[in-house]
Amino acid sequence: MALIILAHPTFDKSVANKTVIEELQNSNLDIEIRNIHNLYPDYKIDAKAEQEALLRHQTIVFQYPFYWYNMPGILKHWFDVVFEYQFAYGSKGDQLKGKNFVSSFTVGSAESSYNVLGSQHFRVYEFCKNLEQTALFAQMNYIDPVYFHETSLAAGYTVEDIKNKARQHAKKLISKINELK
Repeated sequence: MALIILAHPTFDKSVANKTVIEELQNSNLDIEIRNIHNLYPDYKIDAKAEQEALLRHQTIVFQYPFYWYNMPGILKHWFDVVFEYQFAYGSKGDQLKGKNFVSSFTVGSAESSYNVLGSQHFRVYEFCKNLEQTALFAQMNYIDPVYFHETSLAAGYTVEDIKNKARQHAKKLISKINELK
């Protein structure tokens, strides 16, 4: 069973992330989805409830839009609160040891903008080093992120194009989760 930590501040308006979640829900995967914006609109995250959810699952997927080269603020806050000393790290903090850490996110702009010559100057994976270090520090199995580009309606991509890409992304994610069983 996999745990999906959904962190999208405007999920109701989302095309890409909403499609990914719908595809996961319609798959044959045994999953639990925790929409942390719905659970904690006041950002008062219940660390114990979240830790209990983590302990129930072998694979943890973090689903979110890539905002300003990082995760949305609530997900960063979630890590700050939930991955606490003596739970995720420390002399007795091995509760997540051996669990799979999978980032799954959407990127608004084109892939061509994420390179040395592009407007973003770096490749997407270079922005994920903090995720990798978090997983390693918590003794988790870091799995390379699953993501796709061109999800921004503001950038002129069509709803149907975004949904099609999101469906393909969901297939890759489902396959990845199945591999990790």
